[in-house]
Amino acid sequence: MRVVIASLKFLAFVFLCLVFVPPQIIVMAFSKGDASRVLPMYWMKCVCFIFGIRVQVSGSAYKDGQMIVMSNHLSYLDIPVIGSVIPYSFVSKADVAKWPVFGFLAGLRQTAYVIRGSSNPELASKGVEECLQRGDSLIVFPEGTSTDGQTVIDFKTGLFARAIDAGIAAMKIQPVTIKVMTSDKRVPVTQDDRDLYAWHRDMTTELPAHLWRFAKSRGAVMRIVFHDTLDIAAYDDRKTLAKDTHKAVSNGYIDLAA
Repeated sequence: MRVVIASLKFLAFVFLCLVFVPPQIIVMAFSKGDASRVLPMYWMKCVCFIFGIRVQVSGSAYKDGQMIVMSNHLSYLDIPVIGSVIPYSFVSKADVAKWPVFGFLAGLRQTAYVIRGSSNPELASKGVEECLQRGDSLIVFPEGTSTDGQTVIDFKTGLFARAIDAGIAAMKIQPVTIKVMTSDKRVPVTQDDRDLYAWHRDMTTELPAHLWRFAKSRGAVMRIVFHDTLDIAAYDDRKTLAKDTHKAVSNGYIDLAA
């Protein structure tokens, strides 16, 4: 029975793409501004509905100006979870652009790419800087990888440096904590429970197999916590900015576990 339900979910996902992708391509042909971000957000809301992901939100997203959301990262599923709540572009490693299907869909969300391992920091984050300079807000996973959901690992500081160097006086950073509250209708206790949703560096499961397993489940309840914003202009040191952001995200994770 679970196999039949999972199959129906994937059929619904294909139908959803057929409905949303053509108009999004047309919209992007004329505009890459706010109008081009409406359909992707509703597409991600529908993705969450299809796969049984219920999103609980605490706090409020900053709406009074340009910002960079800095969140911990558990899975590729974080993208529709966060993307269903706020309409900003994601920042991702350049390899994602080459992924079948997902790379194409990421382009429709106007994902900004970074080139890891590049010896030229300016070239590595050129797409990010272009987004910031034209006034876009961004969603970043500064851990640099998805994790097993037990802790929030240290943040990489490169994009914090880019945020400071951009010199945009009113721009904010908003720390965000994301956590699995239930998976398959139960509170995750073991790592296997967490891994139903999480897809991270310590797993050997390929993405299609992981998504198939998740589709056979009864979904997940995810909590997103928006913390107080940090004023980028108040920092001249990327490490301090990264540390303060990490502290807010990590403390939020600990609070949710209490």
